Amino acid sequence: MKNYPEFKNVSVIVTGVASGIGRAQAEKFLLEGAFVFGGDINDNEAVKNLKRRFPQTFRFKLCDVTELEQVRQFADAALHFLGGCEILLNTAGILDAYKPTLETDEELWDKIMNTNLKSIFRLTNAVLPSMLKQSHGVIINMASIAGMVAGGGGAAYTAAKHAIIGYTKQLDYDYAKSGIRACSIAPGAINTPMNAADFAGDAHMARQVAEETPAGRWAKPEEVAELTLFLASPRASPVRRQSRSSASRACSVRTTRSSPS
Repeated sequence: MKNYPEFKNVSVIVTGVASGIGRAQAEKFLLEGAFVFGGDINDNEAVKNLKRRFPQTFRFKLCDVTELEQVRQFADAALHFLGGCEILLNTAGILDAYKPTLETDEELWDKIMNTNLKSIFRLTNAVLPSMLKQSHGVIINMASIAGMVAGGGGAAYTAAKHAIIGYTKQLDYDYAKSGIRACSIAPGAINTPMNAADFAGDAHMARQVAEETPAGRWAKPEEVAELTLFLASPRASPVRRQSRSSASRACSVRTTRSSPS
């Protein structure tokens, strides 16, 4: 049963599609009848599964989002296949092992910033012109509870996620009158491969995180993907009018640990 018939034949670009939230987002939109072009640094079994299940509506291209030329080639291939883009999901991201600033060297800082933040800037700038030509589009950037409070990551991760929320607010502010909606999602504790270390051994860390979460459990990637469907749909348009500055909406699970994908 399709809950969002308005997504039939809609064009969607997703990064981080090989696992976690990105994979769940791609699957949700495909099930609703959308055309999805996904990218990731890995072409794994999850990607192959989407290819088998949705041979007509899903395409994939390897892409390291930290490499400018690969981002450009990915965007060009996506826009060619889709004939444009109506929904852009910037979901790719990595953690920084919760390292404080004195344990964060410049190599790690740059890796986190380039993967989590600069990639969003680059892909958005590559796709946004096509949205402006059609006078409509939705951009959803994956932030984190770490973009709102301390403790959801290390120094680099927390700084990057705060910056994503700020960038998204400005993006929405600058292009709202041109028909573009931009918002961010700030998940808390999401059970994805990126958080596998928390479940290692006796899973003590995973249990501790769950205890600190109001819901008392880790959320599933599919739950974030379901939220993405709503935010990308016309049904979410009134949400903007509740914000004085047409800023981004941050939908979070309150916890001290987080994962974007």
